[in-house]
Amino acid sequence: MMIERSAEITRTTKETDITVNLKLDGSGQSRIETGIGFFDHMLEGFAKHGFFDLAVRVKGDLHVDAHHSVEDCGIVLGTAIRQALGDKAGIKRYGSCILPMDDALCMCTVDLCGRPYFVFDCQFPAEKAGYLDTELVREFFYAISYTCGMNLHMKMLSGINTHHMIEAIFKSFGRALDEAAGKDDRIKDVLSTKGSL
Repeated sequence: MMIERSAEITRTTKETDITVNLKLDGSGQSRIETGIGFFDHMLEGFAKHGFFDLAVRVKGDLHVDAHHSVEDCGIVLGTAIRQALGDKAGIKRYGSCILPMDDALCMCTVDLCGRPYFVFDCQFPAEKAGYLDTELVREFFYAISYTCGMNLHMKMLSGINTHHMIEAIFKSFGRALDEAAGKDDRIKDVLSTKGSL
């Protein structure tokens, strides 16, 4: 019997109050309430295409702007991923996806090595997608990488439409993370010559 890999994390500051409930071995169900419609849509795509069950509730200082809500959501989601992975025994560790979304083509690669490193080679034609500042996409994934301890590379290979480009990023991340977090019966401990991740 497989132990359920899940986590519920709450983080409260003077700027945000965030709760994330994540189940890695899910079916892609989500309940997202961030107060930023486009961001909700992106997180739903991440969950659906990664087969994660994900609930996110964010109460943030949107009267200022979306920065704190989006960045802090990345901090909490990264923490939830790290906790849900547990000791990482049996996981594939590496995952990658090249995903098309109409005109957009995105490459995402993940290494759940325990060491944070982040590369984001994506430029967007527009400054906003809905009510989300597109510069916050990088801040969100940076926060995930560093709180999870994940090596994360994202590169936009081509694209014209900002909405499509960002959607490709979130969906490709979901698929790459699903692969990296997936189990392989051939891996008896952890996939590292050091003996730990």
